[in-house]
Amino acid sequence: MSARLLEGRRAVVTGASRGIGAAVAERFAAEGASVVLVARTLDHRDHLAGSLNATRDRCRPYGGETHAVVADLTDGEDRARIIPEAVGLLGGPVDVLVNNAAAAIYGSMADYALKRRRITFEVNVHAPFDLLQAALPGMREQGGGWVVNVSSATSGYQPGTAGRRSRTNPIMGVYGASKAALERLSFAFAQELLPARVRVNTVAPRAAVRTEGMEALMGDRIAPADIESMEAMVEAILLLARGPAELTGGTYVSLDLLEEQAVKVMGLDGEALPSS
Repeated sequence: MSARLLEGRRAVVTGASRGIGAAVAERFAAEGASVVLVARTLDHRDHLAGSLNATRDRCRPYGGETHAVVADLTDGEDRARIIPEAVGLLGGPVDVLVNNAAAAIYGSMADYALKRRRITFEVNVHAPFDLLQAALPGMREQGGGWVVNVSSATSGYQPGTAGRRSRTNPIMGVYGASKAALERLSFAFAQELLPARVRVNTVAPRAAVRTEGMEALMGDRIAPADIESMEAMVEAILLLARGPAELTGGTYVSLDLLEEQAVKVMGLDGEALPSS
């Protein structure tokens, strides 16, 4: 039986009560990681399916440690205790941090409320920044670490042409701006942390991933052709959560990254590359 890919690693995954975060946590547990799950919902109580306890139940069959930390990422004081609590629960520094939690609040730019803007940037920018800073001393101490920040295709946009509006939907402007900020800050962290061997990358799905949150926001308004499998996004995050030191500072698209890595492994002619 081959060794599991994350055997012995200590990981923190935010937004782990449902969707991509829950799927990543389960995949990490299957690969031998001890995982701290972070979200607001310990037990199901709102209009969306999923909870930290439900995710923990999914992880338990793999035999490793799985812990839940209930926290509100919009609250600076609340999120300040996440990494210290995780270190205590895991018995050592965090090796892998996955900043997956997101606030996706779409709306007209003309009347987009300040409160909504603040929530969006607190969760999508300040929380990943704070958690990375908090995990960094432990990563430096043990000689390295991995940080994966989950971004979105909305971070980019298509300019309009003369007399015509862009195809980029303006209602995603604030959310997209927060993800663009996350990508730029991730690159800066990656460059600064090269000597410490702390890899920092962002990854976004090529298409929409059908999660509970996406269903609530969009319902059936997304065509099947515009849907990406959950597995693709999870495998891309797993790859970045165990990648070599040189795989850092990237802004990746899930399926593109997986295809690129497959080519490197198999070689241009489809034959396996030598292991040495």
